[in-house]
Amino acid sequence: MERAVYRIIDANFNRAREAVRVIEEFCRFALNCPSLSGRAKQLRHQLCSCLAKLDAGRLIAGRDTLGDVGIGKTVDSQLQRANLNDCFTAGCKRLTESLRVLAELTQTLNPPVAGAIEKLRYDAYTLEKDIVVFSDTAEKFKRVGLYVIISSPLPADVLSLTHCCVAGGADCIQLRAKAVEDDKLFALAVEFVKVCKAAGVLSIINDRVDIAVAAGADGVHLGQNDLPVEQARKLQLSPLIIGRSTHSLKQLRTACLQRPTYVSLGPVFATATKPTAEVVGLDYLRQAAEVLADTGIGNVAVGGITADNLEDVLSTGAKAIAVCSAITQAGDPTAACQAIKRLLK
Repeated sequence: MERAVYRIIDANFNRAREAVRVIEEFCRFALNCPSLSGRAKQLRHQLCSCLAKLDAGRLIAGRDTLGDVGIGKTVDSQLQRANLNDCFTAGCKRLTESLRVLAELTQTLNPPVAGAIEKLRYDAYTLEKDIVVFSDTAEKFKRVGLYVIISSPLPADVLSLTHCCVAGGADCIQLRAKAVEDDKLFALAVEFVKVCKAAGVLSIINDRVDIAVAAGADGVHLGQNDLPVEQARKLQLSPLIIGRSTHSLKQLRTACLQRPTYVSLGPVFATATKPTAEVVGLDYLRQAAEVLADTGIGNVAVGGITADNLEDVLSTGAKAIAVCSAITQAGDPTAACQAIKRLLK
């Protein structure tokens, strides 16, 4: 029976290492996220360190691939994978299943090793959650080109502008109503989200994670003095797009460590929306593009952007642009959205 124990451990050790390698490569090549890829790699090395404390010779000697009665046994749809996400999901399930078996069996040989493997199993569950949340929201945000900010405190104006921007082709709309009382803001957010969802447009609430979650919005945008990204994630009921404002390289690098879905970069030009804010200029956009290149984090240029200066903004490597007054204060907001969308294309 002891030989059987070593055979089971050997098989599940190989299975777990193969599974976590799939997860690691998904984070590296699909998400371009070094922090998540690094966590997967660390888990793999920790697992190897745990098993190194067992008798390696017994593990290898117990291996009997030719005599394994499970070889060649399959069930329907066992290896069917429609896309890369299917491969990632299968890898996560295979990893935690293998870790559970390893924890059970190593308990008979080395209880401290079993305890360490059990901890790795819970680390794997957490890693899967973090990858899914990041992947889901990043994928949604990839399609954003035109991001409109509506800052009117009047509910009727907000909903009217939302309908106009939806009709004009906005990809994402942010509700920024700082002076509205909570009960009225919530009621407005619910209607705002309904309009956006019906049109397939992403809905973002400025500052208020609680309002965003309660209203069912797609995401929340956080300023420098708002909740940390990690705390905002703890309040989500489903994967929440989280944006973070940045105005300098120092703030940008700090934000990247928190893994938001996207960061806003600005104000690029002087803007009446935030008249006292220091302009960061086009150079910041170019520098930010380099910092963000291999992070998987989206970016949105914001502040004083119009159809007239849009080409200069896009030349810096900005992936999306956020516009407020150039659209919301236009005589025809729908036409203003359409004009900018044409330039983006």
